[in-house]
Amino acid sequence: MAVYLLAFFAHMAEWLFGSRSKVARTAAALTSDRTGTGKAAGPATARARADAAEGKGGTAVLDRPKVVTRSAPGARDVPDGPGAHGGDEQGDLYGRIAVSLMALAWALEAGGVLTRALSVRRAPWGNMYEFNITITTVVVGVYLVLLALRKNVRWLGLPLVLTVLLDLGLAVTVLYTASAQLVPALHSYWLWIHVSTAIFCGAVFYVGAVATLLYLFRERYETKLAAGLTPGRFATSVMERLPASMTLDKFAYRVNAAVFPLWTFTIIAGAIWAGDAWGRYWGWDPKEVWSFITWVAFAAYLHARATAGWKGRKAAYLALIAFGCWLFNYYGVNIFVTGKHSYAGV
Repeated sequence: MAVYLLAFFAHMAEWLFGSRSKVARTAAALTSDRTGTGKAAGPATARARADAAEGKGGTAVLDRPKVVTRSAPGARDVPDGPGAHGGDEQGDLYGRIAVSLMALAWALEAGGVLTRALSVRRAPWGNMYEFNITITTVVVGVYLVLLALRKNVRWLGLPLVLTVLLDLGLAVTVLYTASAQLVPALHSYWLWIHVSTAIFCGAVFYVGAVATLLYLFRERYETKLAAGLTPGRFATSVMERLPASMTLDKFAYRVNAAVFPLWTFTIIAGAIWAGDAWGRYWGWDPKEVWSFITWVAFAAYLHARATAGWKGRKAAYLALIAFGCWLFNYYGVNIFVTGKHSYAGV
């Protein structure tokens, strides 16, 4: 957690120093001709020179260029932002440090999950504490793999490491459970298959949910600009460095669509395990019911995406509802509802 905290501060520095790059670019534009770069002066600088030549006092004011968010009505070919570093070399350096710290923290956390498994000689997913530390490991692993594949996802780093810290804090303070053996019903190779796929699906669904949330903010920002409105300075500093809303929308859709078949397999594997353990494949246990509700919600989202009238914000809201069902299936059902899956409390 200490290393994750350092990564969080490094990601914050990446965003802060990246926002300063706008000031640097403005200053460079104002003084470009004075330093002999040979670039043409802007309209404001030309006016200042004309005033100076006529003996008038004048102050050069850089005209802020218009931000074009749509090339035509209804078009969504907005170019992506430069990323969290904002195009600034110092911001980019802090971003690379943050990624390195996250890789180190991931290795330490993965080692902790492994030692937990070795201490009990079983899969380390027998209670919510073990599930939490494993799923945060997988979430960070998915993020690092996307970066290794040269995907432009470093903008995910700050919200990801923040929620990982919150999840680990909850795990070590509220959900902590000492190492212990499982009940006989859980001694099955299906534990490795069913729970591991559920963990991976949850991690990928999380990445898709973050992208969906950012899509909603970015899409509203683009809509305001297209309507001639002026968003706040803070919103502009953040939004202009994110990918375009269309890019975020496609990313979230592809992530959810890619993992949905595996979530289907997770439910089927759970049913087969239930048949071996309890003698029935389906018994309307709360966990089973909410797993199916989650499946229906994501299926509805994917179906809505294939329907022209449900693209954009409507589909995004449906995706967040589906992820909310997954969260309740894990936290709500395990903590507040009693069923056959309630073996070790939290």
